[in-house]
Amino acid sequence: MGDRLKGKVALVSGAGSIGPGWGNGKATAVLFAREGAKVLAGDIKLAAAQETKRIIEAEGGVCEAMSGNAADAGDVAAIVEGCLSAFGRIDVLHNNVGIVEVGGPVETTEESWDRVNDVNLKSMFLTCKHVLPHMERQGRGAIVNIASIAGIRWLGVPYISYAATKAAVIQFTRVIALQYARSGIRANSILPGLMNTPMVHAPAVVAAYGGNTEELVRRRDEQCPMGHMGDAWDVAYAALFLASDEAKYVTGTELVVDGGLTAKCV
Repeated sequence: MGDRLKGKVALVSGAGSIGPGWGNGKATAVLFAREGAKVLAGDIKLAAAQETKRIIEAEGGVCEAMSGNAADAGDVAAIVEGCLSAFGRIDVLHNNVGIVEVGGPVETTEESWDRVNDVNLKSMFLTCKHVLPHMERQGRGAIVNIASIAGIRWLGVPYISYAATKAAVIQFTRVIALQYARSGIRANSILPGLMNTPMVHAPAVVAAYGGNTEELVRRRDEQCPMGHMGDAWDVAYAALFLASDEAKYVTGTELVVDGGLTAKCV
């Protein structure tokens, strides 16, 4: 156990994992707890949040689990109040909720477009809307939002709604950072590159690679300058830095975690 977040309370949305293994939110919630934070693990699936809670508690950490739809204002308000009730404050808000659906502007249905926008973007709007007043009263806080290099680069797959929402997350985060800079609140985004997480193995993504998971992994590894994808812990350690006081003068920026991919994709 470390102490980089000792005495802090972190609300982690999307703290479960959509499949076996380590997703970004799950890894980050566990790492935050290992570094001394009390964690509220929120996820649309209670079982997923509870799995994260069990891992944290088995390691001697403190965690409460709650379920709710991050794109629903009532659910978000309940989770925020649940965190305040359990721990009395919120020092770190970490937004991990996100989905991907493949398709360009012609192939994508209106329903799909709305669903991705709700999950990827509206969810962050709602969590920030409900958490920022508490951080402002505290006089400090750190917000870490998960965007993607898909928001700034073409990665070879036409997931227009995913790319558009991740681009929006970047500017959304910058605006919050500047509006609240004098309130002691920092806001930054992380731009993961090609990561090998359960989300990548979702049927919609695998379908873009001919339905072949091995081909998906091979082609994505091949794209990366380091010869392999990153993993959830690479994202988690970036989030830990931005959430900690080590980043006390870092706000309104993007931390790219991509093994050099965007340096190649110019």
